[in-house]
Amino acid sequence: MHAASGSRLGASHPRREGPVDLRLVPPALAAWATAAVMLDASPQLAGGLALGCVLVAGVLLGGWGSRARRGRASVPPEGGRDGTPVRGEPCFERPRGRAPNVPRDRAQGSAQGRPPGPAQGLPAGPARSRAAGARYGWSRTAGAAVLLCAAAAGVSAGLHGADLRRGPVPVLAREYSTVTAEVELTSDPRLARPKVTGNHMTPDSVLINGEVRNIVAGGRDRIGGPDRVAGVAGVAGVATRAPVLVIVDVGERRSEGRRTGGGGPADVGRGVRQAWLGLLPSTRVRVTGRLAPALTGGDRIAAVLRLRDGGGRAMPSVVRQPSAAQRIAGRLRAGLREATDGLPADARALLPGLVVGDTSRITPELDEAFKETDLAHTLAVSGSNLTIMLALLLGPPGLAQQVERRGLAPRLGIPLRTTALLGGVLTLGFVVVCRPDPSVLRAAACGAVVLLALATGRRRSLIPALATAVLLLVLYDPWLARSYGFLLSVLATGALLTLAPRWSAALRRRGVPPRLAEALAAAGAAQALCAPVVAVLSARVSLVAVPCNLLVEFTVAPATVLGFATLATAPWAMPVAKALAWCASWPAEWIAGVARTGAGLPGAGVDWPGGWGGALLLALATSVAVLLGRRLLRRPWLCAACAALLLLAVVRPPPLTRVLTGWPPPGWRLAMCDVGQGDATVLAAGDGTGVVVDAGPDPALVDRCLSRLGITRIPLVVLTHFHADHVAGLPGVLRGRAVGAIETTGFAEPVDQVAFVRREAEARGVPLVRAAAGERRRLGPLDWEVLWPPARQVPEPEGPNDASVTLLVRSAGVRMLLLGDLEPPGQQALARSPAAARLGRVDVLKVAHHGSAYQDPDLLRAVAPRLALISAGADNPYGHPAPGTVAALEATGAVVLRTDRDGALAVAGTGTELRVAGD
Repeated sequence: MHAASGSRLGASHPRREGPVDLRLVPPALAAWATAAVMLDASPQLAGGLALGCVLVAGVLLGGWGSRARRGRASVPPEGGRDGTPVRGEPCFERPRGRAPNVPRDRAQGSAQGRPPGPAQGLPAGPARSRAAGARYGWSRTAGAAVLLCAAAAGVSAGLHGADLRRGPVPVLAREYSTVTAEVELTSDPRLARPKVTGNHMTPDSVLINGEVRNIVAGGRDRIGGPDRVAGVAGVAGVATRAPVLVIVDVGERRSEGRRTGGGGPADVGRGVRQAWLGLLPSTRVRVTGRLAPALTGGDRIAAVLRLRDGGGRAMPSVVRQPSAAQRIAGRLRAGLREATDGLPADARALLPGLVVGDTSRITPELDEAFKETDLAHTLAVSGSNLTIMLALLLGPPGLAQQVERRGLAPRLGIPLRTTALLGGVLTLGFVVVCRPDPSVLRAAACGAVVLLALATGRRRSLIPALATAVLLLVLYDPWLARSYGFLLSVLATGALLTLAPRWSAALRRRGVPPRLAEALAAAGAAQALCAPVVAVLSARVSLVAVPCNLLVEFTVAPATVLGFATLATAPWAMPVAKALAWCASWPAEWIAGVARTGAGLPGAGVDWPGGWGGALLLALATSVAVLLGRRLLRRPWLCAACAALLLLAVVRPPPLTRVLTGWPPPGWRLAMCDVGQGDATVLAAGDGTGVVVDAGPDPALVDRCLSRLGITRIPLVVLTHFHADHVAGLPGVLRGRAVGAIETTGFAEPVDQVAFVRREAEARGVPLVRAAAGERRRLGPLDWEVLWPPARQVPEPEGPNDASVTLLVRSAGVRMLLLGDLEPPGQQALARSPAAARLGRVDVLKVAHHGSAYQDPDLLRAVAPRLALISAGADNPYGHPAPGTVAALEATGAVVLRTDRDGALAVAGTGTELRVAGD
């Protein structure tokens, strides 16, 4: 009870605790490792391992029991055989500083440093043997516990792994059979993040995890004959329970929809997409699609069930409605989305993610910013969501031994046990609302550590609670043993429970204010343990993770609490929910602003070796940094110098960067960014100012290139055409920069990428203008002329490439021709146009279409460049640049440079003296 201390708020000085109890850590780690290994093992191997572990554990426990019985038989319980006390028998109630049955002078002699003997009270004879036996017995018990937990994990992993290999689904998947199946959804439907493949974006797809409950083989196989399923007799109508990934392709025919007008395939695809996105977990649907094996091993899916939209054939047929709990959760989540509809874009996207992990509104650009700053954990359902709500009720988990003093419950006079019960109800509600999938269960288990701390009132119970949570979760769902998210959750929680309190105390001893010390210690400890795992996933280390996490820490809690209040009130009082959501939008906007600003810094992250070798290297580097940091804390001026150096490394002022790295070279006129298989070119137009021609396929890469060039103001972005490898990186160009206008070609295809450009421009208030031949502009030392396309292109080009905006640029006497992706028909038409007279003898040529083989030799000879630049991705599957194109350029006397081998390229100098530098 709170009143136990005599104060309504509890004791102000809790009792001191003993060392941390680590007895459950080895069994939890053994279960974790065994589950990770045995998921791919056969049932026979898993059963054999489990049986062997049980037998060895039985031998250990049997040996300990027999030894203990022998020890009790050889030593009478109360003295020797004649009933007299045994000399040297240990006494646990003896006076402090003196051994039992030892004269005071002998005890003092021992205290003065003389070697003790049997007469000085140390356990001797049978008593010493009994103490050693107890230690020996304990080590046997610990070893047996480790083996039994490993056996249980092996059995569980073997059974879960066998589920993926038995039944008709894996056999049908190997045959790529078309099937009709009843699938029970086990996750929320989600849109796949479109990726750039060649010159187009991958079609929109809806991804859903589910379990095939009934399956019928039917349709036709991939070679046109009837499906044949070897080894599966009577497969029709077979009941099964196989986990699958359902992929619904709904975006293949968007451009056809544009040509046919409204009501075409694009509208049908949109209807199919919305129908799938509206489904809830536990819904059972009947679908027809093609099974295929999982693309990668080690996943928890037996096959991929792909549904292709064709005239609405991928529309789901609901066989059974979702459960009552899922309907309630869906209603609450829909209410939260409705309450946030009128908020600014970032707040509208972030609040559902902060509260219930709903990231459906997060744009790829914002998602990338959160990853760059290591803030992605705020968008996922994690233990932090639940911990914030528990902290509001119970108090700070970092002060578990005095938790009854700081929460809302004690201030309302709620008894301790009732408080724990309320916390359990809150945890259960969290699981229901956020859906009981593995990530939510993991978060609930990690958050429940706080409840145990409250119930025991001891911080030392937190580590055993965490170990118990890990053990139970791995036994319940062995696939978590291979989950990076699970590993990061455990590492972050362990860091907050072990390292953070010690680091916080060390900072306070050196004069850091308590609240700041706690925040610094928590962010630093979590980053130290989690960064190696993040490096495995991204091959990159964020240098702004700790400051960004510190800057958002004080806003995550109010945003989450207000978001949960919005969630709870939306079904009953929408006006109140909207008011709460508006209040929550302020901290949410701050969080998004910190993520965007941090990701936009030139030195936000550094490339790091990927894989577990890179993780080990980073762990060693972190350990060295921590050891050096302890020494630096004693020297404030040295700490300030290191902080200043880190700040310079992150901000990277262009003048300093140019001095240290030589990039960009002084007086540069044109820079070709290394953005992989795509185009992004920058024309210098003054200090910190540049005209950007194309944006490449990746926002992060083009943003990094512009930051290194020091570009903060862009009067004009020219998008030569709407292929994804030229426009998909536009969010990276717009991130944190003042942009005057976006100029595009008049040929508005592909329509989905045209719509993407228009959405990005509208969201940032940037006007769109159309380029046409004859247009001339000047900006500082830069002037350019649009050579192609004409205002009316007759005949209409066969595709977007031949409608590429072509520019003739002049800067300090350097003439540069940028051909976009013109192919031979467009190049020949350009050579016949009125601008043909101005094409001869240019200094720099941006070679068309990544140096592909589709070039007009006559145009290359007429241009006769001194320097030819080709933007192509390393090891691209198209063979760009073509050897024949490179040879033709060299035959004209040009020096050919390419980004796939030379990296980013910068041209400097004047018309008489041309220089080029690579990054």
